[in-house]
Amino acid sequence: MQSRQTNREQYFQELSVTSRDYFLPYISRFFDLKPGLRILEIGCGDGGNLLPFSELGCYVLGVDMSEVRINDARRFFSERKTSGNFICSDIFKLTHLQNSFDIILCHDVIEHIYEKSLFLKHIKLYLKDNGIIFISFPAWQMPFGGHQQICKSQILSHLPFIHLLPTNIYLKLLKVFKEDEHCINELKSIKETKCPIELFEKNIREGYKILDRTLYFINPHYKVKFGLKPRVLPNFIGRIKYFRNFLITSTFYILKKE
Repeated sequence: MQSRQTNREQYFQELSVTSRDYFLPYISRFFDLKPGLRILEIGCGDGGNLLPFSELGCYVLGVDMSEVRINDARRFFSERKTSGNFICSDIFKLTHLQNSFDIILCHDVIEHIYEKSLFLKHIKLYLKDNGIIFISFPAWQMPFGGHQQICKSQILSHLPFIHLLPTNIYLKLLKVFKEDEHCINELKSIKETKCPIELFEKNIREGYKILDRTLYFINPHYKVKFGLKPRVLPNFIGRIKYFRNFLITSTFYILKKE
């Protein structure tokens, strides 16, 4: 397991750096970022992505189903004396928040969702009429698209493409390396909810307009994690369906309601 998976302070800080250096500049190309905007993050985890928006003077609300992550987010914001609001809930139970937000963030979440079509159909209900959604996720077939970096085994956590093995072989491999039941179940779930680009775009075909799609060969988050400079995938490769998924470590989308 990589250290950032257990050191939540480090994880929070790294996310905030990537959000400040890459998410904000990217989103600002399509929406005028200024104090007073209402920002919602669905699946906010520890809240690191929201910190730069709060520092900008925006109202930020993070929603996550993990009480542990929400408590961490509240603590991290409090320690930095920064304003942030966090709710432990299924977002779709918070119907009173519909039509309330200028920008919705959904970072590394869609690949964990079983009912992708239903999820994408409903999150736009929380946007104001002129609002936008920023969605990013790792393509399923990329080297660590199965999130195997959460494994406790130092070998498995650094071994690319193993998530593409047939399910029965993959699960046996995890057991051989003595991964615990929680880890195995989580990795099995991710294998079931995988999200190639083609599947994602099929699910946004109705109800959304794509304002931008940027495919990264080197994920911007790898700058703070590994010191690697972000690289956009060449367009001619990005147009090759299915094959491109093996080379894309992150996808950035800006969506608007039709």
